[in-house]
Amino acid sequence: MTIDTATFPSTESIRAQVANAFEKIGVDTARYAGSRPVISPVNGAEVGSTTKHDENDVRAAIDAAQSAFLNWREVPAPVRGALVKRWGELLVEHKQDLASIITVETGKISSEAAGEVQEMIDIVDLAVGQSRQLFGKTMPSERPGHRLAETWHPLGVVAVITAFNFPVAVFAWNTALALVAGDTVIWKPAEAGRLASIAVSRLLERAAEDVGAPEGLHHLVLTDRHGANPLIEDDRVRLVSATGSVRMGREIAPTIAARFGRALLELGGNNGAIVAPSADIDLALRGIVFSAAGTAGQRCTTLRRLIVHKSIAGDLVDRIARAYATLQIGAPTEDGILIGPLINKSSFEAQQQALQDAVAQGGTVVCGGERVLESEAPDAFYVQPAVVRMPAQTEVVYEETFAPILYVVEYETLEEAIAFNNEVPQGLSSAIFTQDQAEAERFLSASGSDCGIANVNIGTSGAEIGGAFGGEKETGGGRESGADSWRVYMRQATNTINYSGELPLAQGVKFI
Repeated sequence: MTIDTATFPSTESIRAQVANAFEKIGVDTARYAGSRPVISPVNGAEVGSTTKHDENDVRAAIDAAQSAFLNWREVPAPVRGALVKRWGELLVEHKQDLASIITVETGKISSEAAGEVQEMIDIVDLAVGQSRQLFGKTMPSERPGHRLAETWHPLGVVAVITAFNFPVAVFAWNTALALVAGDTVIWKPAEAGRLASIAVSRLLERAAEDVGAPEGLHHLVLTDRHGANPLIEDDRVRLVSATGSVRMGREIAPTIAARFGRALLELGGNNGAIVAPSADIDLALRGIVFSAAGTAGQRCTTLRRLIVHKSIAGDLVDRIARAYATLQIGAPTEDGILIGPLINKSSFEAQQQALQDAVAQGGTVVCGGERVLESEAPDAFYVQPAVVRMPAQTEVVYEETFAPILYVVEYETLEEAIAFNNEVPQGLSSAIFTQDQAEAERFLSASGSDCGIANVNIGTSGAEIGGAFGGEKETGGGRESGADSWRVYMRQATNTINYSGELPLAQGVKFI
């Protein structure tokens, strides 16, 4: 890997970058002032601070969101769409401002940070169109002079809990659709995402002011997992959309289910890609390197398991190692950097432990895994993406380590490769690289990949908002984005309309 030590931002310059973006967006910093530090993974230093809301603050937000919902649900959906449209215009105007905050707060390189804001803009476009297409069906009745209809109504208060790796895009996935559906939203952002959440929330508030929307449609609560308990426990929170770890999902899902609330869960991913002998290796190489090393291995769709036919494994691994050697690691605020930092020390320690476990279980580290830039940023954690050849899918391979480690295993038959792909407990994203149409179709069939996302000749990362995003098994079963996802944020009613003047009963029942 190429290590860039030439330019490294000072804490003062990072603070100035955030302050400049806040000023242009119109953030009232006094509103969120407090002593809870914000640590930038770029240099490990404190670059800001915020208040910390407690359970009482969260309960007050639920009260206000419920009150606002009772009025917002009566507003016509296309009028609700006008709010989301204006929000999108402001996101376009301040795309670079938001991206700069994301970079210094989460360590994403500039192009990926800008891409995250673009995801927000894209889902807003989809939601605005959807505001005029909340369709229900009309169905024939078995009774003469009757008609059946399906209608969709606003659901209520929606809680959105987001993770650090996509600190704002996932909020937009949910909120754009929830608002056009007639819901109100409470947002609990990640610890490493508070500054970005403040900026995005301000733009949504400005959009509401510009179009004359009611107050209280959106609430930002800067709290921890304990302070967020009312969002999980309160009956008025009709849907909890939560992105995070499997552990988090196991903790909150039973409580939500016990009160018969809805949960949309986006949890762990341990994504695999199969490389068949017929694959276009140059194309596969590009897809593998971005999926495995992009965002420093901290995407839920990061490629973690490479399942390669034994006839091409040696050559492909050598080519991956050579490609990794060209990746430029450094401060993500600088141009040309491809690999930024891990989010914190815990992520680094998890990576190191996983590498030790892999070697203990028979693995061979081909390249990477070392910490770099320690002298330039002693409190930050930059690592070289690692490639590890494994004799089989051992215990460590079954676990998702949120760091750039690519495990490589070999296969002999396609059936074996698909079994390898499916045997882990997670089921988010998957891919196959092949020029054989039959192999591609088999991978996409009911007996193929068991993941929510199954790609052909493209990596596991880089979903578009036009398709539903989510996974199966321990990934949680949730679906966000896509043309049908608006239904999650609404309640369905079946209507029977009798215009016959008679009262026949269904199924020929006779009563009176």
